[in-house]
Formats: sequence, C-alpha cells, structure tokens
Amino acid sequence: MRKLSLFIILLGLLEPVSLRAQHVEPIAFGDFEHWVTREIKESALLGGKTKTVYAIAPTQYIKGNKAYRNMGGSPWASSNVMANVMGIVKTSNTVRPEKRQNGGTCACMETVIEDCRVLGMMNLHVLVSGSIFLGEVNEPIRSTSNPYGKMEMGIPFTKRPVRLIFDYKYKASPDDFRTESTGFSSRKQLAGRDSAEVYILLQHRWEDEDGNVYAHRVGTGRERYVKSTPDWVNGHSVPIHYGDITDKPFYKSYMGLIPEDKSYYCRNSKGDMVPVVEVGWGEADEPVTHMLVMASATCGTAYIGGLGNTFWIDNIALGY
Repeated sequence: MRKLSLFIILLGLLEPVSLRAQHVEPIAFGDFEHWVTREIKESALLGGKTKTVYAIAPTQYIKGNKAYRNMGGSPWASSNVMANVMGIVKTSNTVRPEKRQNGGTCACMETVIEDCRVLGMMNLHVLVSGSIFLGEVNEPIRSTSNPYGKMEMGIPFTKRPVRLIFDYKYKASPDDFRTESTGFSSRKQLAGRDSAEVYILLQHRWEDEDGNVYAHRVGTGRERYVKSTPDWVNGHSVPIHYGDITDKPFYKSYMGLIPEDKSYYCRNSKGDMVPVVEVGWGEADEPVTHMLVMASATCGTAYIGGLGNTFWIDNIALGY
C-alpha cells in the first residue's frame, strides 16, 4: 500500500510536466480555412486581364486594385502581391487554397514560370516561387530592387516553444538542376537540386538611437525537403534548438545566422524600413522578442528554383 501511495504521489508530480510537454498552440489562421480573394485588373500594356490573388485572412472578397494589408488579426503574408511600377499594374499568385482529400483546406505553394507579354510583342519569362511567412508585405510593390526591403519579416513574440508542428506534402521538381529566369536574360540551368523549406527563427531584437535594428539568434528550427512524399505527413515536428548550435551534430550550414547582405527587414520606431542584422548567437536563456516562421516551395533566392516544386502545408502550430 505504501508503494502504491508513493507511486500515486509520483504520478501527481509528473503529470503537470507531461501536460506541459504535450501543450500545442495553433498559430492564428495556420489551419488555412479562411482566405481573402482579391480580383485585380492588370494594366492594358500587359494584356488587361483580371487576375485572382489570395491572402490568408478572414474570408472576404475584394474587387479592384487596392493595396492589401494584413486583415482580421491574421499574422500571415505571402509571395502573392500586387505591383504598381510607374503606373503599370502586375500581380503574382503562387500561393493558393486547396482542398484536402479528408476535408479542410491547406495552402499550396508552387514554383512556376510566369509569362508577361508586353504590348502583345515582348514576352518576359520570370521564375516565381510560392512562400508564406509571419509578417507583412508593403503593397503596392513599386520596384523590383531589394525585395526583402518590401517585407516586414517576423512578429513580436516572447514565448519559448520547443518545436514547430505542421502537416505537409511535397512534390519535387523532376529536374536535377535549378532554373534561373529573371525575364531580362535567357533562361539558365544551375547545378544542384532545389528543395522546399520550412523554418522557425526566434530572435532577441533591439534598436539603437539611430534607428538601426540588430538581433541575436536565440532559437533555430529549420528543415529542407528534397524528396517527394507519397502522401501527407501529418503532425510533423521540427525541433527548436536554443543558443549557439554551430558545434552540434545536427547543424547544417543553412541553419546559420542570416548574412548581413541578405537581412530581412522590419519597421523601426521611426517608421522606417530597416534591415534586421543578426550580429551573433544569443545565449540559450536569452529573452525572445520576435518570431519568424516561413514555408516555401524553394530554398533559393529570387528568380531561382526547381520548376514544378509544389509544397502543401496545413495546421501550423507551436509545441511546448
């Protein structure tokens, strides 16, 4: 009886830890059941077609060439954008809702070539890849220079999850090379296969008196997917590692600090868009101020990827 009593007491002590270890918090709108449908008319110079562009937010229909900002409390942005360069309106839509066989809706991201016919004469072939991320895009896009400078990457966040959880499916490009196509030069083949990617980065950010923003990398979870999956992989978990992980056996070069010339951007306290420069690894117990989550059909830079890469994702959540 005494042993049984001790066992019950021990279970009582362990139960809260077990419950905490299994605690899961969905990221808002990460079930992809709600989408904004935008109908945008492109410029006559480009053919004047009306295009459908999707956004992840409470269900709504928006007609007209209106700049979009995150709506209804949704923290998600995507590569779907409207550009207005010198009065010429062009859209891009590489992320869309798609029904799952067992019910519900997911996000589907693709890597494709978009054909842009100017004045019915000149054809531009541009490679574009679908991605979703926590943050905002500053529409309309006014130029093609410095694409990161148009995106506010990351959201305020102070918790310390241990994993990123989601369902995914992947169809890899049939090509053993990556394609580069900017629209202004001939299409090129680059060595190496492309892959889809998902990551979560936890940062401690601060701003100096001049408005420059810096960050320590506190937590890292990052995976790339090369091989197609025969079906959905449900409840997949990406562990989040805290502190400097460069000497860990699981470390891959793509998990490292973001190079300064590829820094993501944020809006500082003065209202200016500035790069967030990761200046080093944070201590494992350093406070977290911001969270970045991204999923993408490619792991390359702009205009480079594996044609045909298709990545589906659903039910994104944080595990504690």
